[in-house]
Amino acid sequence: MFTDPIADYLTRIRNANSAGHRVVEIPASNLKKEITKILFDQGYILSYKFEDNTVQGTIKIALKYDKATKEPVIKKIQRVSKPGLRKYVSSADLPRVLNGLGIAVVSTSHGVMTSKQAKNEKVGGEVLCYVY
Repeated sequence: MFTDPIADYLTRIRNANSAGHRVVEIPASNLKKEITKILFDQGYILSYKFEDNTVQGTIKIALKYDKATKEPVIKKIQRVSKPGLRKYVSSADLPRVLNGLGIAVVSTSHGVMTSKQAKNEKVGGEVLCYVY
């Protein structure tokens, strides 16, 4: 049993990236599915597939690499709000990651979205992770 499923999700992606794997399988949850959709929409992963073959289901993520240098597109993926210390921000205090080059994934009352979308909708929430 994992105490922090989001940290486990991010660690599996980080480890697969550093090992040079093309595909990573992760146990599914609704929050992980939403984060995966955001990573795909922002261009950090190649594709994803939700499989409901088990009780919990799995998420298969095809990682994206630069064609010329074979470097992973995700340079860093970092958990911000942890179970021991949650980080909540208002819409005015939403973070800019790497001066706008990265994204912050935020869980709001309107769903999971990037900090840029949350700022446009004027909602705050819990900052889940930074990706760049």
